[in-house]
Amino acid sequence: MPPAISTATEAIAAIPSGATVAVSGFVGAGHPELLTTALEERFLASAQPRDLTLVYAAGQGDGKNRGLNHLAHQGLLKRVIGGHWNLAPKLGTLALENKIEAYNFPQGVVCQLFREIAGKRPGVITKVGLNTFIDPNNEGGRLNQRTKEELIERLELDGDTWLRYRSFPITVALIRATSADPQGNLSVEHEGLIGDILPIAQAARNHGGIVIAQVERIVERISDPKAVRVPGILVDFLVESPQDKQAHQQTFAESFNPAYVTTRDNKISTTPQTLPFSCRKIIGRRALEEIRSGDIVNLGIGMPEAISSVAAEAGRLEEFTLTLESGPIGGEPASGLSFGCSSYPDAIIDQPSQFDFYDGGGIDLAALGAIEIDQLGNVNITQFGNRFAGVGGFVNITQNARRVIFCAPFRVKGLTAKVCDGNLTITSEGQIPKFVKRVQQVAFHGPSAIERGQEVLYVTERAVFQLTADGLSLIETAPGIDLQKQILDQMEFQPLVDQLTKMPSSCFDP
Repeated sequence: MPPAISTATEAIAAIPSGATVAVSGFVGAGHPELLTTALEERFLASAQPRDLTLVYAAGQGDGKNRGLNHLAHQGLLKRVIGGHWNLAPKLGTLALENKIEAYNFPQGVVCQLFREIAGKRPGVITKVGLNTFIDPNNEGGRLNQRTKEELIERLELDGDTWLRYRSFPITVALIRATSADPQGNLSVEHEGLIGDILPIAQAARNHGGIVIAQVERIVERISDPKAVRVPGILVDFLVESPQDKQAHQQTFAESFNPAYVTTRDNKISTTPQTLPFSCRKIIGRRALEEIRSGDIVNLGIGMPEAISSVAAEAGRLEEFTLTLESGPIGGEPASGLSFGCSSYPDAIIDQPSQFDFYDGGGIDLAALGAIEIDQLGNVNITQFGNRFAGVGGFVNITQNARRVIFCAPFRVKGLTAKVCDGNLTITSEGQIPKFVKRVQQVAFHGPSAIERGQEVLYVTERAVFQLTADGLSLIETAPGIDLQKQILDQMEFQPLVDQLTKMPSSCFDP
């Protein structure tokens, strides 16, 4: 039977209480905003459905009200299993207030788990998450006292330790595409990414559930069968977005940017925007020094985004290939609520396949942010104060990249600096240290990285540290910085100090 062409309200009415709902999307791209809005409206009007389990790989939201924030209602949700929480703070509040069961799994594991669920296999067996807070020897990815069930277990296979993330049935899929034909075949020509829509749809279909697809338009036919990303045999409901497209923006920041779905050619030229001089630019420049010609690179959201900006300014973007865990390969990653898309990429693959490549060691270098760093080189990227960010793709990427750079200001909250005659001057010191005795939560385990043979650097605006078997070693300082007063006295532990050199002078050219 062809799918029913329905309104969002009609399609959402088919979701029963107690369902396990998987939702596609990445930050502000590919999220079925029309569907999650309708689900919220139905619950507020009728208190139905109830006790849903929400599953998603990448964080989806605007940090305020859109995306998965629509679903953050006590009673609507019973359990949430998610890769990243920071963009849906309303969900995070429910978890921190112990009102829902809450798990944080690595983003790559979740999107791969959709495939295992679709194939009715027992789960994802991987090393991703070992010795972090996700490891069942620690917190098992559970975020509060209400969350009891263990969904991860340790296994010994061939004398080695692995984690198994257990499969469970998915009964509702909420996905998004650009075009659909009357048979329900879906294509994604205007989407900035492919994401995980196929395994989500297959998982729901193979467990007797329903698949609801939000599309920009319904067309007579999709002429190229290779362009179909989800075949119509999987789709139960088609929901066409209103013509104003407010519910079907390409990202939460942009209605439509053709650069995200266009490959660069000789007719396309762009002028890089100059990043204002700041501590962020210093960090970006120093991290760029570590990227070699021909490298395949992943840049995290936030501070590491500066690396692509300074690389464009320096004319170095063509020397290496930037990739994103969402699927783009090549091009220049977008920022903010368009993160996950890239301008003029060479290719875009689906998200689970990208993580297959990452997990197998395909990345030469990864640059990511850090909330806290301790003397063993452990990094916290998830928990800070009364807010929970979640790991996203961080664990997959940092455990499997050959070289890793953590980019962060030396201290935060009030830090300002300037450069005069090539020397860095701290004009206002940050109130909160980044380098602490013990991180609040381990998302990257330094000793395990040493065992894996990874090269790990920690780059700040005034100092560079290297991970060694004996802990963190200070290897570079910025010109004009006092070693004792502005570095050692501003840390909660004493790093190793041996054979200090100066950070490259080019980092401090205003």
